[in-house]
Amino acid sequence: MTRLRTMGLVTATLGGVAGLFVVFTLPPPSIALQPGIRGAPPTMRTVVPGAYHVHTTRSDGTGTVDEVAAAAARAGLRFVIFTDHGDGVRRPDPPTYRAGVLCIDGVEISTTDGHYAVIGMGQAPYPLGGEARDVVEDVARLGGFGIAAHPTSPKAELQWREWAVPLDGIEWLNADSEWRDETWLRLARGLIDYLFRPPESLASLLGRPEAALVRWDALTMHRRVVGLAGLDAHARLGLQKAADPHAGGVFLRLPSYESLFRTLTLRVELEEPWRGDAAHDAANLLAEIKAGHVYTAIDAIAGPPSFEFTAHSGSHTAREGDVLTVAGPVDLEASTNAPPGSTLVLMENGRIAREVAGPHLRYTAHSTPAVFRVEVRVPLRPGGPRVPWIVSNPVYVGGPEERRTAFGPPPGNTSLALVQPGSNTAYHIEHDARSEATVSPTSRPAGAGLVFAYALGGGPPSGQFTALVFETTGHVVSGSDGISFRASSDRPMRCSIQVRQPGADRDGERWQRSIYLDPEPREVSVCFGDMRPVARAMPRHPHLSQVDAVLIVVDTTNTRPGTAGWVRLEHAAMK
Repeated sequence: MTRLRTMGLVTATLGGVAGLFVVFTLPPPSIALQPGIRGAPPTMRTVVPGAYHVHTTRSDGTGTVDEVAAAAARAGLRFVIFTDHGDGVRRPDPPTYRAGVLCIDGVEISTTDGHYAVIGMGQAPYPLGGEARDVVEDVARLGGFGIAAHPTSPKAELQWREWAVPLDGIEWLNADSEWRDETWLRLARGLIDYLFRPPESLASLLGRPEAALVRWDALTMHRRVVGLAGLDAHARLGLQKAADPHAGGVFLRLPSYESLFRTLTLRVELEEPWRGDAAHDAANLLAEIKAGHVYTAIDAIAGPPSFEFTAHSGSHTAREGDVLTVAGPVDLEASTNAPPGSTLVLMENGRIAREVAGPHLRYTAHSTPAVFRVEVRVPLRPGGPRVPWIVSNPVYVGGPEERRTAFGPPPGNTSLALVQPGSNTAYHIEHDARSEATVSPTSRPAGAGLVFAYALGGGPPSGQFTALVFETTGHVVSGSDGISFRASSDRPMRCSIQVRQPGADRDGERWQRSIYLDPEPREVSVCFGDMRPVARAMPRHPHLSQVDAVLIVVDTTNTRPGTAGWVRLEHAAMK
């Protein structure tokens, strides 16, 4: 009996110590705030809270659309933007209200350079994939708005690596990335905290993503780029059997959608209230997001948040996301209902221009072009360094200098006519065992050419390809800058122009540049220097003196298995 009493006493003592440890190490509860900004005139705009970058059972999430919408409603959200993984060929669901929450269907597209979350795009006519520059180009052509997802993820394969392309937005914060650099001990403590204060425990894992903010600031110096915080919500914690998210596994629905929705939100400023018409309201919401009329708030720190950021010059006024026309000195103002002890920080071109304690900030800037955004920082809150409570989108004073990468026709004179009459260039067809292709000469008023007909094999995409191969020699290619031709196809599509040189693999080493084609004939020029290796282990650029073939390739990167069609080439020549 004495031994039992001793064991009981020890157990009770340890339990009490553990309980005290949990109580005293729990993250502080969210600070309740009064809505509105004291001392500021009321605004006519409506601000709606919502969530962006959410996955469902249609890809690697554990909740159905209805279940996610119900969780969003319980958390007080007004909209949810779904970004299930895909290639754009699934027709997006039309906007709809579910449980009183506006649900908008988007897609997260995998590229060789990271993931691109896309909203406001219809059904793609072919699978979107391959290099990021091609996906960004296709999304823009199809009217979508694309965001570089989890750009600085500790997981290398998730990082966004292509910064020269004209992307529309960037995730300055991605909640799913934030836990990946924590120690197992810190994650275990977070899991215990989650049992008592779910949103606050998730917020405690957030830190200031300095690299992402620096990248965003650098991009906005050259073009308008909208900054968003993505939840990357899956409600999926456990072990997966295979790389395919549909292959099954053992999962807990943690962290829950509702907990994530209570952790951080996008706050979108609307010029007019919603009508209750899902299609109209979704178009309104997406237009405001694209315009950058949106800020991020970490609700698990404090809420409900109120925030305004404006700039004035002469008779001109701009709010976050806008370009301000300069007509003299620029006056910037920011106001918030932040908790006591908070500071407002005005960033100018990525550097602190002014930092003040209290709910109001005013600053007069020169009339020179600059980019300004605001952070609201709350003391004794998560992260090392601490994550800002509110992050605004920029005001672009004088407008950013828009810079686009353009690839014009390569210079030089024709060194080898590939298709012209009298050309002695040899060409042939290559394809995998399941696919078929033919090539036939054609002549019409536009000039002589070739029709390359292809039929990819069916089944899952596992190596199906067809290629029209022009045999050449290295000395001819090394004396050229690229290849040009006039081309069309029977449908909107992508194919790749490749050069090949002998290598250890029987297929040799190849570099490629993808091009877009449709039934309208167009002039195409591809610079050899703009090609990239098909395999990452290869050198950045080909040794042109060793190239023995130029290929036009149709494969399952952008074409579904079982697809048959044709590509017409005219006036093909190396330049």
